[in-house]
Amino acid sequence: MKSIDALWRRLRWRRPEATTPQVAPSGEPGRHTRVADSLRALLDDPNISPPLRSELAGEFRRIELMLDKLGREELHVAVFGRVSAGKSALCNALLGRAAFEVGVLHGTTTQAAHAPLDEAGHEGLVLIDTPGINELDGQSRERLAFEVAEVADLVIFVADGDLTRDERDALAVLAQTQRPLLLALNKADRYDEDTLADLLAQLRARCQGQVQPQNIIAVAAQPAPLRVLREQADGSEIDIHEPRPPDVATLRQRLLAIAEAEGKTLSAINAGLFASRLSDQVNTRIAESRRELASRVIRQYCIAKGVMVALNPIPVADLLAAAGLDAAMVVQLSRVYGLPLTRSESGRLVATICAQLVALMGAVWGMHLVASALKGLSAGLSVLITAAAQGALAWYATVLIGRAAEHYLIHGKSWGEHGAKRAVADIVASLDRDSILREAREEIIARLKRQRQA
Repeated sequence: MKSIDALWRRLRWRRPEATTPQVAPSGEPGRHTRVADSLRALLDDPNISPPLRSELAGEFRRIELMLDKLGREELHVAVFGRVSAGKSALCNALLGRAAFEVGVLHGTTTQAAHAPLDEAGHEGLVLIDTPGINELDGQSRERLAFEVAEVADLVIFVADGDLTRDERDALAVLAQTQRPLLLALNKADRYDEDTLADLLAQLRARCQGQVQPQNIIAVAAQPAPLRVLREQADGSEIDIHEPRPPDVATLRQRLLAIAEAEGKTLSAINAGLFASRLSDQVNTRIAESRRELASRVIRQYCIAKGVMVALNPIPVADLLAAAGLDAAMVVQLSRVYGLPLTRSESGRLVATICAQLVALMGAVWGMHLVASALKGLSAGLSVLITAAAQGALAWYATVLIGRAAEHYLIHGKSWGEHGAKRAVADIVASLDRDSILREAREEIIARLKRQRQA
């Protein structure tokens, strides 16, 4: 019979020579190589700003660990179960050494999500021991399951009898992670042969659709000592409790079969899924950062244009003088979104947007012109109020132009299949004009008053 070490040694797949890249039969790079390249591209992405890179430091560290894992060609197995179901003992039995602390009265693995998990490896197998599922609430269990699944290639769920409600709920969550799932019925030495067969059949029926029948396996990670009566030289008898070796051979063989048949594929697929999720997360944060910066740019130009229009005493001419600010704003927005526009390009874009706005909101621009004329004929407080009203309309126009330009840039310098008219109309409909005008008037009046006092 082959030794335990020999069995686990077979988990280490043959590595290609360092000078020979892994190549698929089609002549294209193998899955491991493609996934590793994707992970490295994420690490080196120049679009990720230093603040965002700092914010995602934990995820980038996980990329580095995953690259190391792909290079070592390891199989990572997460072990879940209730406190005292025997998770740590099973890990030790599978590894053939006391790598994990085993407690008899309470759980000894208590770290929660994002905290260090107990982990140990041997000859290509890495086991990850997790907190007892009954130490965590339902939301924490679900988060832990998905987070650990991201770094594990398959999952062993440990039970020591029929499943409790918490165990059934946890098993359902683990099944959603799409990882190969094994159910280890631990402490099998407590049952007689018939009772054990009935319990296994019950578990297979209960876990139908979540765990394949061949992956529900009885084990005894730490069997109770065997009581033996031993006769002494004087003819007396004494009780001897002889320790028994763990009975995990069937589970080990099943793990070995999965590793040999699917190990490299599982590892590459899981790493690829992680890279995809992280890439989506990074892209979302980059988009959020750009939107936040774009909002600040638009607000700065709203203030500048609104105050300038309010201060300019020449009727109507202030509208023309402010037009250059819109083009400058669009140039800045194009830089925020990494699609730089020239001043002439931004001018044409502003002209397109304004043409659509005039078609949609002719009455609003008519009010703007009337306010401009009234401003030159009014005096005292009425001048302030009329100027603020006209500046507020200029502010509102700047918001619309900025948001429309942002839409155009987000879609790669395109209005989309429905064209500029529909895009601008949707933006107008999405904004609360009254609240924007109210905010603008208050801001402009406050600034004009401060300027008068100065």
